[in-house]
Amino acid sequence: MDALPRRVLYIDLDHRRFKVEDREDLFKHRLGGIGVAIRLLTEECPKAADPLSPDNVVVFAVGPLTGILPLASKTVAVFKSPLTKTLGESHAGGRSAVAIRSAGYGAIVIKGASSTPVYLVIDKEGVRFRDASGLWGVASSFTVGRVIREREAGAGLRTIMRIGKAGEKLVAYASVITETYRHFGRHGLGAVFGSKKLKAIVVQGDQTVKVANPASYRDLYSRVFNEAVKSSLMKKYHDLGTAANIIPLNHIKALPTKNLTQQGFEGAEEISGESLAEKYLGRRIACSHCPVACIHLAALREPYVDEPYFYKTTFVSYDYELLYALGSMIGVSDVSSLLKLIHEVDKLGLDAMSTGVALAWATEAYMKGLINEKDTLGLEFKWGSSEAYLKAVSYIVDQPNEFYASLAKGAEAAASRYGGLDYALCFGGLEMPGYQTGLAAYVGFFTGARHSHLDSGGYSLDQKALKEKKRLTTEEVASILLKEEAWRQILSSLVVCFFAREIYRPGLVAEALSLLGLHLSVEDLDKLGLEILKEKQSFKLREGFDPRRLRIPKRILEASTPLGPVNEEDLREAIAKYFEKLELGS
Repeated sequence: MDALPRRVLYIDLDHRRFKVEDREDLFKHRLGGIGVAIRLLTEECPKAADPLSPDNVVVFAVGPLTGILPLASKTVAVFKSPLTKTLGESHAGGRSAVAIRSAGYGAIVIKGASSTPVYLVIDKEGVRFRDASGLWGVASSFTVGRVIREREAGAGLRTIMRIGKAGEKLVAYASVITETYRHFGRHGLGAVFGSKKLKAIVVQGDQTVKVANPASYRDLYSRVFNEAVKSSLMKKYHDLGTAANIIPLNHIKALPTKNLTQQGFEGAEEISGESLAEKYLGRRIACSHCPVACIHLAALREPYVDEPYFYKTTFVSYDYELLYALGSMIGVSDVSSLLKLIHEVDKLGLDAMSTGVALAWATEAYMKGLINEKDTLGLEFKWGSSEAYLKAVSYIVDQPNEFYASLAKGAEAAASRYGGLDYALCFGGLEMPGYQTGLAAYVGFFTGARHSHLDSGGYSLDQKALKEKKRLTTEEVASILLKEEAWRQILSSLVVCFFAREIYRPGLVAEALSLLGLHLSVEDLDKLGLEILKEKQSFKLREGFDPRRLRIPKRILEASTPLGPVNEEDLREAIAKYFEKLELGS
């Protein structure tokens, strides 16, 4: 198999057929990953398509370093989001990227909708359409994975991407689960799958990638591998994972707590990475071609009824964002209850961040009298009421009344119906990530192409300013965030894990690409990153996004940050400067 991806697999669910096209030029000019994916989405998704209609398109794409170098193991998915109604972009690790690459594809495009439930089996020969009627309605995404593992060949070389009940019920923030503990979480890809009656995708491959200069390749591989396992750059992720962020963020009063109604969480020590590692950590696992093993699994032991000394043990994947969203954001500090919540969200196939922020809005709305027990079906929402939250999660999926149907559309949609928009913590329609660090974080959430903390890392910029006791101007915030987000498009085109961004520095990226016959200077890469970013933002503008009309929740202006209160004038000015610098045109 050639070192540079070139084949795109197009799947038509309407007619249950497929074709393969050679798009060598596209991969040469856009590398892979998000660079290729956004171009394919722009080509294939009609303007103003309903996100839950057959017109919507799902694109999966991998990169030129996938299967070649460590830590290039992410798959990028793009689609029109049922949550934000513009660009949906989600990344997942696990085995998906390597499976797609070793099956011989650089990208997969899925169009149309099946008339009956289906799952796909993809290999180097093409696609087989399997009847999924028996899996439709199965409540647990874990059960669906187990059934498909037993039915299909290719253990160890395949990926199984599937939805839970939330996707079938078209919850706007439903996820797609891959390899049990990894997710395409944000923006509602699971709902898009559900609208297409697509229950799962199995990809299996056994092809290997050939490199032109084995000696240079081995040298580069060793350098990347050694930096990952022998330097301090990835130690945090291996030891405690991103859960290591809980205590330091809480210390500076930047851990979002109880819908930002208080600064600092009294239960931070209990849900910290240190506490979980000491009392609950059962094992660590890694994505394919990654030596770090940042995925931390807690062993949740629950006693059987009337069976002393016998326990059911469930492994639950946890990280910072889950601990924030289903912990501090809704006031849950009991670790056993928190792990049960995380497990239920995973089982049903929901995005944890959107779920937690939606529940946080609902709790405050309940406490202020905007909703009552008739709306909640008897549940009393109070900070830390984990049993009520656990039941509410199932109601969000089942949608037994108007309130839960509204909550299934997201916090902003529910607040638009019931009130409380001032404290519905959404940015561009997407629920808040777990960083209350200051102006740069919020500007990043609003301006980022996918409204993610990972778009431009504004939270990191805030923390650096705090450490240096420096006040950043709106000009500086806009310039730094734009430069960082443009570079991250290159990493996302290579599908390099952002945790490894200090390893995959510009010079090393240029060196790695030269081994594949792509001779790009650092300046060329910077230019390409900006070009890809512009195309992503242009897709959003095409679909109705307007940065001048962004709703700013008043709560983020009322609640202080480590750098002091955020001023609305500064926020809007920095957002305007960002888009002026991006030069998208009219």
